Amino acid sequence: MNHSTNGLVNVLISGASSGIGRALALHYANQGYCVWAGGRNLDALKSLMEVHRNILPLCCDITNPEAIKAASVSLPSLDIIILNAGTCEYIDEAKHFDGALFSRVINTNLISIGYCLEAWLPLLSTGGNLALTSSSASFLPLPRAEAYGASKAAVTYLARTLSIDLKKDDIHVSVIHPGFVETPLTDKNDFPMPCLVSPDQAAEIIYQGISHNKSEIHFPKRFTWLLKLLSLLPFPIWKKLAARMTK
Repeated sequence: MNHSTNGLVNVLISGASSGIGRALALHYANQGYCVWAGGRNLDALKSLMEVHRNILPLCCDITNPEAIKAASVSLPSLDIIILNAGTCEYIDEAKHFDGALFSRVINTNLISIGYCLEAWLPLLSTGGNLALTSSSASFLPLPRAEAYGASKAAVTYLARTLSIDLKKDDIHVSVIHPGFVETPLTDKNDFPMPCLVSPDQAAEIIYQGISHNKSEIHFPKRFTWLLKLLSLLPFPIWKKLAARMTK
């Protein structure tokens, strides 16, 4: 791991106000890293600062490129960037497609990453790590997930393309494919969530994966390997199985 110009190992984590992002911020801080915690909720970021002195707030709306630039003027050279912010909304009636919902999800989960990369990638040190949080939902089409699944499938593609193009800059790229993690977002789900893990468990797995330069970090394995296996089925077979989930 390289050290930035201020002598510290600097990590920037977006979506640090709650859930996986908050757990990651605390985990890295506890390991002695200087953590720049990104999010829109300043009160939530301040509460993180109160828990650990290694955490510094980066308050901005990642869907607003000018806000990102304004908040980033004091950032030092970075060693790790984890783009973790996101949202989830479902399309309940596909025939009456909600274009505004679709736009919100795509904008938050995908388009905002482009703004973050534009502002922060130039700050990433040679030999640094970039990680993008996708989802195991990107492995195969799921009911009601037209917006969320499409956004996360695109994030996976983006991460893998970046891993090719940033190799010459000695920047390692990881794509994160979580299963169900107990967060404020999943608390809204109205369906069973098998193999649910805690944010702290997720943070430890992601931390280890990035530390070992893993190209893909997916968990919990018993769940994500099952999804990977199902994704190998001919689509007509999966389509019939998935249709049963909607009944």
